[in-house]
Amino acid sequence: MNRFINAIAITTTLVLVQACSSLPKAEEKAMSVSTHQHEEPSINESHYGEHSTSSTIHGEKKALTQAKLKAPSNITPNKSIPLLIDVQDLNGKAIAKFDTFQEKLMHLIIVSDDLQFFSHLHPTYKDNGQFEVEASFPQAGGYTFFSDYKPAGQTEQISVLKTQVPGITIAAPEIDIKRSKTFNDTQVNLALSEPTVKAGQEVTLMFKLQDAANNQPLTDLQPYLGEKGHLVILRQSSSLTAADYIHAHALKNTPTGQVHFMTSFPQAGKYKLWGQFNRNGKIITSDFWINVV
Repeated sequence: MNRFINAIAITTTLVLVQACSSLPKAEEKAMSVSTHQHEEPSINESHYGEHSTSSTIHGEKKALTQAKLKAPSNITPNKSIPLLIDVQDLNGKAIAKFDTFQEKLMHLIIVSDDLQFFSHLHPTYKDNGQFEVEASFPQAGGYTFFSDYKPAGQTEQISVLKTQVPGITIAAPEIDIKRSKTFNDTQVNLALSEPTVKAGQEVTLMFKLQDAANNQPLTDLQPYLGEKGHLVILRQSSSLTAADYIHAHALKNTPTGQVHFMTSFPQAGKYKLWGQFNRNGKIITSDFWINVV
């Protein structure tokens, strides 16, 4: 699987139909989903929200699949809700088989639109193209879902959907540009192979992990999802789309306590990185900002 975004398929169309009866009834709620990389119509719906998106290969615009997301309309902050993702071909037939990649059949990335909240979930496959998972949202505001899956024999697909949690939104804090942070008992230092990161230029992102107590390189790192680590990158945008999403893969044969990723950034802007690592069975999620010119 190519480690760059041009290997990934992105979502394009929107369909609204009656949601499944397995989700509890709720009050009417407005939700939206992007129909292509730069446009996102909004809709109102009662009881539950269901959206479908057809996926295309980035650059080729070749439709492959459509994915439907169903969720209760009444979303309350910090309360777990059920989500159902239904994957079909373009004729509406359920896709029954999926390839495992990075040890899972589906990866679901949920972020708040201000990029302050990040969640990486793995929905359970229930057969007949349907995946189920529970998620919660910490506060009011907009959220974007990146559903990452791979139908058997096809390229990786990403379905992008959005929802709004009602309530009073809280202003996001200023961007923290520090390259060294401590997460519980682990210090994570981010170094770049280039002094200035330029759009379209390949760059290596080097995460150096140390024990916060003695500043020594970690010796208890274990594989996470079949690799040394997991990295998701998103460009800061007023409306997140698949064009803002990068999923990079860890390089092999790196020094003790270090996890490296090679990628490129499609355009200039501010990007947030979430590097995830397995320290003796405990997942560390580190976050950093970088500027791309």
